[in-house]
Amino acid sequence: MLTLEKINVSYGSIRALHGISLEVKKGEIVALIGANGAGKSTTLRTISGLLKPSNKDSKITFKDVQIQGALPHKIVEMGLSHVPEGRRVFPEMSVYENLLMGAHSRKGKPGQADFERVYHHFPRLKERIKQLAGTLSGGEQQMLAMGRALMARPDLLILDEPSMGLAPMLVEEIFHIIEDINVAGTTILLVEQNAHLALEISNRAYVLETGEIVLEGLAQELATNEDIRKSYLGE
Repeated sequence: MLTLEKINVSYGSIRALHGISLEVKKGEIVALIGANGAGKSTTLRTISGLLKPSNKDSKITFKDVQIQGALPHKIVEMGLSHVPEGRRVFPEMSVYENLLMGAHSRKGKPGQADFERVYHHFPRLKERIKQLAGTLSGGEQQMLAMGRALMARPDLLILDEPSMGLAPMLVEEIFHIIEDINVAGTTILLVEQNAHLALEISNRAYVLETGEIVLEGLAQELATNEDIRKSYLGE
């Protein structure tokens, strides 16, 4: 469904990504793990068109179409939604209005079935549908950010640090929801600081260090790798 080939990204004279190549197959959950500053968010922002590769031989292919250089809203229209780090909900708009914004790239107005799909995964949003997004708890804002992305009916959902700043109980809930979204038919690429949980729910994973992929494989195998356990799992 998604392939990256030889992706370089620079911030001025600083090279953030060095020839990144990875693949996400239809139906998978794929995790991208690494330390802060490794280039994980840069990778996601490049996929969604917010950043551009700096090398001409780079390729980003989504559903057999090359999308490097495409405008972000065009990539959303193709079926790829990005939930950024920090949630970035519209605080002065209601939950309903935030969800409606998630469907802005689609032709025609979203139907009740679209809202019910979101409510199925996030019943708390239905209870707070008229509430201003800025008054929601951190966990509820994360649910809203994910629900807003689902309103675009994505084939691929990319998630950047969905558990950041959440209480442990809410982290568990968010991860169960991610699994449910995947089971319902949405492919997922996950960047997550909680490497243990990320590997637990993923099919495959990549390890990013200073802008380079240094390890890749089945998530269960990486979870038992001694170097991974010491560096990322705190064991």
